Amino acid sequence: MSEGSTRANPTRVATPAPASGSVGPSLTLLPSLVPLLREWLPRQRWFAGKGRSITGFSLGSATELLPCGAGGAAPGLLHLLVKAHQSGPQPAEPRTEDCYQLLLGMRSVLPPHLAHALIGRPTGGPLQGRTVYEALQDPRLAVLLLERLRVPGRLGTLRFSRAPSTAIPSGLPPQPLAVDQSNSSVVYGDAYILKVFRRVGSGVNPDLELPLALARAGCDRVPHPTAWFETTAEAGPPGTTPPAEPMTLGILQPYLPGSVDGWELALNSLAKREHFTVSAWALGRATAEVHTALAAALPNAVLGRQQIEQLAAGMADRLDAAAAAVPALRPYRDPLRVAFDEFADLGRRGRTWPAQRIHGDLHLGQTLRTARRGCWALIDFEGEPARPIAERRRLQPVARDIAGMLRSFDYAARTYGLSHAASGWAQEWARRSRAAYCDGYAEAAGVDLRQDPELMRAYETDKAVYEVLYEARHRPDWLPVPMAAIHRLAGFPDRPVRDGPGAAGVPGAPAIPRAGMSRNATAPEAPRAPARQPNLREPSTAAGPSAPDSGTPSVTRPAPGAGTAPAGQSGTDVRSAPGTPRPAAGSPPAPST
Repeated sequence: MSEGSTRANPTRVATPAPASGSVGPSLTLLPSLVPLLREWLPRQRWFAGKGRSITGFSLGSATELLPCGAGGAAPGLLHLLVKAHQSGPQPAEPRTEDCYQLLLGMRSVLPPHLAHALIGRPTGGPLQGRTVYEALQDPRLAVLLLERLRVPGRLGTLRFSRAPSTAIPSGLPPQPLAVDQSNSSVVYGDAYILKVFRRVGSGVNPDLELPLALARAGCDRVPHPTAWFETTAEAGPPGTTPPAEPMTLGILQPYLPGSVDGWELALNSLAKREHFTVSAWALGRATAEVHTALAAALPNAVLGRQQIEQLAAGMADRLDAAAAAVPALRPYRDPLRVAFDEFADLGRRGRTWPAQRIHGDLHLGQTLRTARRGCWALIDFEGEPARPIAERRRLQPVARDIAGMLRSFDYAARTYGLSHAASGWAQEWARRSRAAYCDGYAEAAGVDLRQDPELMRAYETDKAVYEVLYEARHRPDWLPVPMAAIHRLAGFPDRPVRDGPGAAGVPGAPAIPRAGMSRNATAPEAPRAPARQPNLREPSTAAGPSAPDSGTPSVTRPAPGAGTAPAGQSGTDVRSAPGTPRPAAGSPPAPST
């Protein structure tokens, strides 16, 4: 395979020659798209390199799923894997490269109803004279993608698969979810939701691997994949070795119309001043059932001294990096580090902990209360999208998932407290919800992680630090939410977020910034409580009842009409209704199925 290169505005382009089934002449394909991609990519929610200059592009593969009709009257569909090369976050740091999946529509003239999907018109190359646009916004092309999933097979470097004994009906109308998320989602009728990963990497994505394993184990607490597509290798220049594992590109799962994500249910409960303990207890049981099934279906391990010290060192490093980026965190660095030191010390004294595959980014926004049976389902097993897939697939203590959910209850209460006077009642709501969740988990799993306070404190602190960094970067008005948790975890008395800067009566306690208020501001302005948890990953619509969990959920997401939530933990998927946003990486998560 030959390799060509060219320059377009100072951007380097490496374009391999076409492989079987790919578009040609591809030596000029990527160079002709570079000017468009340099402008369009950084504006996409799922683009990970915002704020850094793009130094070049390279083409991994190009597959024509549908040739453009003669004269461009009928749309064409082009699938690309493109690597964006960028400068490091800091001048001295190494350059980075991320691989993005692009689905490009091609027409001679773009209809008015697709004007919002425009990418541009190449001035050269094989697409010269055609309009290029985001294909998932075009119903004709979205339907074609579903048809490819209905009939397993290969096309170029792409492989389409379907779960055994499943049949996907044809003719389902597509509806792209108009939400801000890390991936792209399309709902087909009221039957399925397709999640298309945008930033992809070598290895099976946990969002496919884990639900498939749970399906084989007979666990109905998660939506089971119906179909998916992947590539077995990236095309590359001569002498390169393609990855041994496939790259997961998209997953089709059942859609759960009318279901509501846990974040929305929690905020509704707070708004009505109703306790959430029954629902939290049932959610704890559901989490335990998923963990138990994962432990039975996939490999396990025992973490000894070396692994525990490595985990603690990683937490300390993340704290240092966050404190360097967020000045408000610096006064808390030393007292927070104590949690990680105590965790490592237990490993040095011979303590061990079991490790297994876990959700990896669990929070209220990653759960759904189904409309039909009123039971809990866990969704979006992708993990934190910013981390490499190999890292997301590592065996870890279940405490990481539990800590994420405990932070999520606190996040909901703090979020509510930002815009309501009853912050004291909200904190009591959080305390009871956290306790009920742990009770439900302990009853179903036979293990109460509250008996491992050092382990739980380390993971909860690590999550809160992550939340602070996320909010500081993406939603500074929400920084008081995780900073209140930092204040508590550092050993200072808990206090309402709205009390304003300072911690009166607590010697040495740093100030907690007020929402919507810079250090030079004169009056605070509390942000409106979001309809979703931070790290929004999915939409959810109607609010459901807070009833006990009574069964297993079907597989899919909420119905159309979801809101927006605070900065979230991490994740990138939407499985509920159109119009729901997805959370970003950070603290509280957003819905996903």
